[in-house]
Amino acid sequence: MMIHLQDIRNNPNFQLLIQRACDYLTARGYTEHGLRHVSYVAKTTAYILTELGYDARTVELGAIAGYLHDIGNMHNRKYHGITGANLVYTELRAMGMDLDEICDITTAIANHEEEIGAPVTPITAALIIADKSDAHRTRVHRKIPEKDKVSDIHNRVNLAITDSRVQVDAQAKTITLDIDFDQTSCQIMDFFEIYLNRMEMCKQAAVKLGCRFRLVINGLELLGHVQTSEQEKKAGA
Repeated sequence: MMIHLQDIRNNPNFQLLIQRACDYLTARGYTEHGLRHVSYVAKTTAYILTELGYDARTVELGAIAGYLHDIGNMHNRKYHGITGANLVYTELRAMGMDLDEICDITTAIANHEEEIGAPVTPITAALIIADKSDAHRTRVHRKIPEKDKVSDIHNRVNLAITDSRVQVDAQAKTITLDIDFDQTSCQIMDFFEIYLNRMEMCKQAAVKLGCRFRLVINGLELLGHVQTSEQEKKAGA
């Protein structure tokens, strides 16, 4: 049975699971992981796959994986990718989705975290980049006391990011995460303290997609720079 992203969005079970996962993480003091986050990840996963020329069904399966990737957080943050993959498998089977497509989705969900995951498929790779690119001040909960926003490094870094965007250049074979960062409230080194492993995973994911990953902050390329032959000569001088 052909299941579409809109069917997933309209499914009350998935809506409840996403909300409960967000509630759990909110109680633990994590940044926002609700409908805004999963909608962004679904849209960005689809964008990456589309720009790189994947077929329409692969793009939609990527969007579905992006929309459902964080459901496992309703139980615990630890290994939530695997937990979520199992929950999604059960629900999609109940909906009558083809098993082969369920495997594509759940493999991506189970491998989207840097702790134990790997970009083993194009859908997985696109999901990883989409998920890790969602760093922005809107992810910080408004009700958090001001002292906690300053003391917690995750909140501090996200508050400093005023804009972020993923850009795919299929011709140049690059995937760029371009960030505007307010250094008056936070240091860029704080970003790398919590995001370095995630950015390394994005580099691996881009390779799986036949691309090079670039991290650009305030116009400065910090990851992914390729030296020209002239620059290489100067570096070796």
